[in-house]
Amino acid sequence: MELQQEIRDFLMSRRARITPEQAGLPHLGGNRRVKGLRREEVAMLAGLSVEYYTRLERGRLGGASESVLDAIARALRLDDDERAHLNDLARNVAPGTSRKRPGRASPVTASVQQVLDSMSVPAVVQNGRLDLLAANDLGRALYADLFDMSERPPNFARYVFLDRRAEAFYADIDTAKNLLVAVLRATAGRDPLDKKVTELVGELSARSTDFSTRWAKHNVHRHSRGRKIVNHRVAGTMDLAYDDFALPGDPYVSITTYTADPDTPSADALTLLATWADTHKQPQSINDEVRRTRPHHH
Repeated sequence: MELQQEIRDFLMSRRARITPEQAGLPHLGGNRRVKGLRREEVAMLAGLSVEYYTRLERGRLGGASESVLDAIARALRLDDDERAHLNDLARNVAPGTSRKRPGRASPVTASVQQVLDSMSVPAVVQNGRLDLLAANDLGRALYADLFDMSERPPNFARYVFLDRRAEAFYADIDTAKNLLVAVLRATAGRDPLDKKVTELVGELSARSTDFSTRWAKHNVHRHSRGRKIVNHRVAGTMDLAYDDFALPGDPYVSITTYTADPDTPSADALTLLATWADTHKQPQSINDEVRRTRPHHH
């Protein structure tokens, strides 16, 4: 990802969505050639000179202070995820930023797998690239379609944009697509040297015009918690709450758990899912590799 172009496109997309009226600026009438706010209006709202803001929007964010970034974020009404993305871009384009990405050991240790297996709800481990790195039996049953895919590790973005089964699985496929693209965009801004992210975005852009259209909107999101309704091929429809818990040593790899409200049809469906998981163990899952590396105690 070319960082200066990314900064330019991100800031332009954010000011394009705000009208002068929303920003509290007087409407002067006449035709506006620019959708949303003009550069000079953003500069005025942020308390910056037009020349300085123009330079920043062209990608030269590296020397901007925290107070300047905060002023731009306020002027553009950025949410917490967008603010974090702006700060990531500024940090990565700054002079002297290390361009060598350190290698990382796999975060899915035998003890992490034991934690997953001890849980009574579906649980998976995923990274910011949306790779599914590990799961317990209920998690593998919930995402059986992903484990059926040929690519390893399974990837949520590939599933949603390239596998037709996703249309039936997600009750709101449009929201699912927007969320996954926004998570990938945030990941790319945080670590632009991650070649696997770049390759994944390139692959999806080439194979899915739907993905490339959504990618061009420059929306960002940090996966943390929420709800999703899924239509499982065995257990039926489930309204599930999900929560992310970052793994020690790598804040961008997390355990995601899925729960249903007690005494609801979704809770009954999870019980059915557990019964199905017990009788349909998935061979050749990514977890088998972890299990094979565990020490045996006699």
